[in-house]
Amino acid sequence: MAEVADKKKVKTKESTNSKGIDKSTYLDWYEVMLRIRRFEEAALKSYSQQKIRGFLHVYIGQEAIAAGLLSALNKEDKIATAYRQHGIALMKGCSSRACMAELYGKATGIVKGKGGSMHFSSRENGYIGGNGIVGAQIPIGTGVALAEQYKGTKNLCVTMFGDGAARQGALHESFNMAMTWKLPVLYICENNHYAMGTSVSRTSNVSDIYKLGLGYDMPSEQVDGMSPEAVHNALIKAADHIRNGNGPYFLEIKTYRYRGHSVSDPGKYRTKEELNSYKDRDPITETEEVMISKKIASQKEIDAIKDKIKAEIQDALEFAEKSEFPLASELYDDNYVQKDYPFIMD
Repeated sequence: MAEVADKKKVKTKESTNSKGIDKSTYLDWYEVMLRIRRFEEAALKSYSQQKIRGFLHVYIGQEAIAAGLLSALNKEDKIATAYRQHGIALMKGCSSRACMAELYGKATGIVKGKGGSMHFSSRENGYIGGNGIVGAQIPIGTGVALAEQYKGTKNLCVTMFGDGAARQGALHESFNMAMTWKLPVLYICENNHYAMGTSVSRTSNVSDIYKLGLGYDMPSEQVDGMSPEAVHNALIKAADHIRNGNGPYFLEIKTYRYRGHSVSDPGKYRTKEELNSYKDRDPITETEEVMISKKIASQKEIDAIKDKIKAEIQDALEFAEKSEFPLASELYDDNYVQKDYPFIMD
């Protein structure tokens, strides 16, 4: 029997607060969320046509988090995240063309067709990348924050993980180190309630994941992850705290994925009623309704964004289709090699 995710535990006062958020921000939110949604829908279709192989974890339903990150962070801030990561890469400035080509395994992909769905990376965009090992990005992101502190920048490293990864021991080691050294790291748990398919309440006695940070005296809060306004406001507060030299911040952002854990997951552990209750709060639909009802933007402006994204995703698909596969001779290119390492044979 599916266990209903508890929506009542979201502790936020900003869910419907649009005060101080201007028109350009709403339009940017709408554009990035729609880009992610249409990209992921196209990827799912290509996967069904066997043009994309291997694993595929889509971000559909969680787009409000990407929107809040877009408006609240600086371009120079770094992001390390998990393997459900296409949406975050697109938000960080990685092109739809390069991301789609990577899913197709093409040489024009963001990491030359060698990473696939789970391993995007872009140094120029400050995107440390996704990680296929559950929870591995938590100490990696902590290390990136240590590097920023060492270099004396004002940048922070956003380190994102899911509710399943929150049960990894590396989280506690990272939290302890980050608080002890006051590292500029913003930890975000994207709690979509089910990890691979097991509800949060079945994995730990602590179902309010933000409480894990309290044991380290780390400022920790829950956020409504279906609202870009709520995410934006919480991130602004956390980022200011970190940039002022106060050390880490932890946000448990409660969200929901509309699709299965991966393409092979039928999602039988949850009810249709529960899924539909979250679809009623679709962040893209709600943002469009807010812009129209409050006269923030016109239908013509919204339609222009829809047309732009439709053309962009079609272009990305055509680019990926036409691109070449990597050459076999390039198999070892861009891999770290220490030539004097004693176990490397000629």
